[in-house]
Amino acid sequence: MGRIEAAKRTIILQMSLIGLVFQTVLYVYVWYKVYNDIMQSGMWRSFHRKGFWLLAAVYFILLLFFTATYGGLKVGYLKPMDVFLSQVISLLCTNIVSYFQISLLSLGLVTPYPLMLMMLGQIVVSALWTYISHKLYQRFFPPKNLLFISGERPTLDILKKFETRRDKYKIIKCAAESEGLEALEREIVTCYDGVVLWDINTALRNKLLKFCYSKGIRVYMMPKIPDIMIKGSDQLHLFDTPILLTREYAMTIEQRVVKRLIDIVCSVLLMILASPFMLVTAIAIKLYDGGPVLYKQIRCTRDMREFRILKFRSMRTDAEKDGVARLASKNDSRITPVGRLIRKVRIDELPQLFNILKGEMSFIGPRPERPEIIRQYQEEMPEFTFRTKVKAGLAGYAQVYGKYNTTPYDKLKLDLFYIENYSVWLDLKLMLLTLKILFQAESTEGVEGNQTTAMKEEK
Repeated sequence: MGRIEAAKRTIILQMSLIGLVFQTVLYVYVWYKVYNDIMQSGMWRSFHRKGFWLLAAVYFILLLFFTATYGGLKVGYLKPMDVFLSQVISLLCTNIVSYFQISLLSLGLVTPYPLMLMMLGQIVVSALWTYISHKLYQRFFPPKNLLFISGERPTLDILKKFETRRDKYKIIKCAAESEGLEALEREIVTCYDGVVLWDINTALRNKLLKFCYSKGIRVYMMPKIPDIMIKGSDQLHLFDTPILLTREYAMTIEQRVVKRLIDIVCSVLLMILASPFMLVTAIAIKLYDGGPVLYKQIRCTRDMREFRILKFRSMRTDAEKDGVARLASKNDSRITPVGRLIRKVRIDELPQLFNILKGEMSFIGPRPERPEIIRQYQEEMPEFTFRTKVKAGLAGYAQVYGKYNTTPYDKLKLDLFYIENYSVWLDLKLMLLTLKILFQAESTEGVEGNQTTAMKEEK
């Protein structure tokens, strides 16, 4: 069975590489037909066969890097539209880099229209590739028949999420931890491709995990907070005894210095580039209702230190006249028409570049929460304070892999994963992935109307 699975995945990988090769061939063709003539009249008179091979290799590596970063190769793991969107963003980034590469070789800016037409053709190729690859994946990898084992917490929300991926998962039966270890083990070995262990007692979970491992059965497990803390630990050896070390602070001093340098350089550059958009936004907000352009609010950063976050105002001036702190809900009537637009494209967050430059925030980190909302979360989850072990961020792991209305418990786990697995490369990767969520409407979706905060009332 393992060899068959490996062979199927090899075919999918080959399909992915074939798609990238087609995109690269289109680029080399446009270069040969259009830009090679410009090179001939400049410094690249001898740019011939070896040069074209080098050109193709550079473009292929760039495209592979961006496609892998944005998830454009995750056929079957992501929805087809997500894969297609990832590929389009990857093509856009690669072609922008390639345009400046051509311009540098030409000693001046060249016409971008051939590259723009080429990208339209690449998008068509990407759409066809995504469709064919998805159909092949469905044929090779039918949905997994799963046994869902849960504890006392409500499971409706997670079962709905599994239902949205019927092409990948099929919950055959739901069982409860109260049935006992022996009954669950007998059920597991009947006719399932995998088991979902969802928020059950830790002792029972560990026994079932060992049982499934011994039987060669795959397990989908909801991690608890200690699991994430352990995942980011260092592996040590005391002679012949393995030891896991969890540090009191995940980042080293060297990492903090590099992170601060990146924040300063990127915030200054983005302020310069975004200044026209910020000016137009400020004028639009002022003309709409004459109210203040900026919205200042107390938030918490590292070690629960309070600061005033800056945002372009997207709500009415009397949005919280009752004094109750609440997140934006779906179709929130407090949001102005101008605010609705700037929230969709995230322009309302641009003034936080000044917070980053001042050192109150970082580009990447857990999103800062209001003190009163943190207190509400702590009533249910004292561990929510763990998010403040690092500086708050403009974007974070929970924003890239979650949504605006992701539950606080899931946000906490996502942010802890970032804190415990921090690296400079992870920061750079999340910066690139932030571009992708700008094109996803669900990333700005408000909380449900009956929620005072993002906490979902569980019955």
